[in-house]
Amino acid sequence: MTAQRRKKPEELRSHRWYGVDDLRAFGHRSRIKQMGYAAADYAGKPIIGIVNTWSDINQCHAHLRVRAEEVKRGVWQAGGFPIELPAMSLSEPVVKPTTMLYRNFLAMETEELLRSHPVDGAVLLGGCDKTTPGLIMGAISMNIPAIFVPAGPMLRGNWRGKTLGSGSDTWKYWADRRAGVIDDATWGEIEDGIARSFGTCMTMGTAATMMSIAEAMGLTLPGASSIPAPDANHPRMASASGRRIVEMAWEDLKPSDILTRKSFENAITVDMAVGGSTNAVVHILAMARRAGIPLTLDDLDAIAKRVPVIANIRPSGAFLMEDFYYAGGLRALIAKLGDHVDGSQRTVNGRTMGENVQGAESYNDDVIRPLNNPVSTSGALAVLRGNLAPDGAVIKPSAAEQRLLEHSGPAVVFKDYNDMAARLDDPKLDVTPDSVLVLQSAGPLGGPGMPEWGMLPMPKKILEKGIRDMVRVSDSRMSGTSYGTCVLHVAPESAVGGPLALVRTGDTITLDVPNRILRMEVSDDELERRRAAWTPPKPHYPRGYGAIFARHVTQADQGCDFDFLAAPGKVPEPEIH
Repeated sequence: MTAQRRKKPEELRSHRWYGVDDLRAFGHRSRIKQMGYAAADYAGKPIIGIVNTWSDINQCHAHLRVRAEEVKRGVWQAGGFPIELPAMSLSEPVVKPTTMLYRNFLAMETEELLRSHPVDGAVLLGGCDKTTPGLIMGAISMNIPAIFVPAGPMLRGNWRGKTLGSGSDTWKYWADRRAGVIDDATWGEIEDGIARSFGTCMTMGTAATMMSIAEAMGLTLPGASSIPAPDANHPRMASASGRRIVEMAWEDLKPSDILTRKSFENAITVDMAVGGSTNAVVHILAMARRAGIPLTLDDLDAIAKRVPVIANIRPSGAFLMEDFYYAGGLRALIAKLGDHVDGSQRTVNGRTMGENVQGAESYNDDVIRPLNNPVSTSGALAVLRGNLAPDGAVIKPSAAEQRLLEHSGPAVVFKDYNDMAARLDDPKLDVTPDSVLVLQSAGPLGGPGMPEWGMLPMPKKILEKGIRDMVRVSDSRMSGTSYGTCVLHVAPESAVGGPLALVRTGDTITLDVPNRILRMEVSDDELERRRAAWTPPKPHYPRGYGAIFARHVTQADQGCDFDFLAAPGKVPEPEIH
């Protein structure tokens, strides 16, 4: 690869703030000296913005306050000047009604933080579900040199000698508790043992999926996405990222120099191979649109059909992220994928993906399977279409009971989440194991924010029969740690009058995953009569950010970004007056 031309100090973006001889620059310099810095600390050096999503309420990011200092250490070592820029934290378990409502907020905040401040490069600290795509979307749109530092997964959970996985085992034992299999004391023990350290979910939930995707796109240092958060390799990676971003600033190596259609196809390939979260679909589509790459659901489905699941990680498999790291991590998995991955794609360290995984080995072929012995050949994703989802819906076949992937049954319709919560466990509910549970009003507008309600709880009287899965359909999302035969992201959503709004209890719903079909057995004429009688719901938000969200969010098949943020065109640099 040819040597990258290095910028001169006067070509740095921050030079416009600090390097010129005028009154405004005098003010900037005097104010930085007000904080105790000398000219030798910053003059003529790349200024690195560290966008940190730490907060006291984000347990996944509890260590990022310290990691920011370790990034700064690397920046100082490489001759840069670090400044920390706090951003919205988006704690997945806590933020309501859903962090998805605020992903675009974080993306916009990241872009504007970088635009409005005198920074030449950015280090993005995140990992909890929506922080990875939010930070990356903002960095893509701003398009200055940027590197992502993944928060990393927490340690394995433990209870009575059993290994617990966050999320996945939560759903499992909650179903047992509702069925009367475990008591309150046991439930309390599980609560005490399921989350044992800082870091993200250690299953292949949305957090681990998106961190893996960031690495597969070329936006992290090699191997960064797999390191457990408490492992000593993690702070070393943070400092190495700090050193590298200084070089990237001199080289002017930007997201637009790294992100191509092939790099996104690499990311999708890795997503399928790890059995990634269905949430990755909306995030990949949104990030690609920011990069000017017109990916569609059909592009994802085409890759899903040819790439098997080879990471044996819950909820699709048996192990956890700590095991995955010890088995060789993402570098080993990418190496095993061989020609499925385009090794010529550039990454943030200046080398190609192929160079970065050269020599990587798997140390446990049960955790990272060879292609000829996959965890699942049915795939991590299938895109469904039909009269119930003309713009598409998604399902994760590898996390479903295989007997249900071809199924027809009568719909049991809930008009919204509260209706479901009120009626689900009613002994009089007319439901059987063959029924199809349908949840309306849970999409981008209906939720609002497309909450993770898609793994609808099983009716108690079905659980008591020992049954743990049935077909469920909604316009919502589900946690990447979830499992089951859950059809998600139905588009258009019910709140805008999509066909899901027209389903009635008793209608037959047909799911045919091998043939990618989702339909209701209702005539076109009857659907037209129902559509004519449908009335749109009242807006959730009369004002504020929620009102902006409702006016500008796109549907799931387009990534749920804001239309004005996904629009092409570069925003001018701010005037320095």
